[in-house]
Amino acid sequence: MGDLLLVRHGETEWSRSGQHTSHTDLPLTAHGEEQAKSIAPLLSGRTFALALTSPLHRAVRTAELAGVTGAVPEPDLHEWDYGAYEGITTAEIHTTRPAWDLWTDGVPPGPDGHPGESPEEVGRRADRVLARVDAALAHDGDVVLVAHGHFLRVLTARRLGLAPAEGRLFQLATGTVSRLSTEHGRPVVAEWNVRT
Repeated sequence: MGDLLLVRHGETEWSRSGQHTSHTDLPLTAHGEEQAKSIAPLLSGRTFALALTSPLHRAVRTAELAGVTGAVPEPDLHEWDYGAYEGITTAEIHTTRPAWDLWTDGVPPGPDGHPGESPEEVGRRADRVLARVDAALAHDGDVVLVAHGHFLRVLTARRLGLAPAEGRLFQLATGTVSRLSTEHGRPVVAEWNVRT
C-alpha cells in the first residue's frame, strides 16, 4: 500500500493575515508561489495512483507549481465552509464570542449558498475523499491531495480513526507536505509540515 501525501496550498493574503478563507478564491502571493515551487522536490520520484486538488485556484496553482501532473479537481476537497465568518479572523470573532472555537462550535450561516459547516459535515466530505483514496492506494503508488488547512486537518483525523473535531491536534502550515502511511496495518502520521 502506498502513502497518502497531503499538500496545503501556498500562502495567500488571507492565510497570511489569519482570515478564514473558504469560497473566496484568492490567488497565491509571490511568497505562496515560491512555497509551491519548493514542494516539487518533496514529490518528485513518486508514482501517483491518484492526484486530486481542491477546485479553488490557490490549490490548483499550488499543484501546478509543485509539478503534480494530471491532478483532477475534487469538489469534496473544498475548504471548510466558514459561513458568516468568511474573511474574518479568530481574533475578530473573539471580540463578540470570546469562547468561540471552530472545532467545537462550527460557524453561523453566511450568505446564500454558504450555510457554514460543522466539524461533522466536513468529516463526511473527508470520509468520501478517503473512500476514493483507499481504492487508489490498493494499487501500486501513492496518492496526493492538494487542498486547504482545516479540511486536511479533519481528513487526517478521520484517516487516523478520530472524530472530525480532533483535527484541531494537527497544525498545518501553508506550502507544506505531510505524509500519512501505515505501520502494522494501521494508519500513522509518518511526516508532518515538511518543507525543503
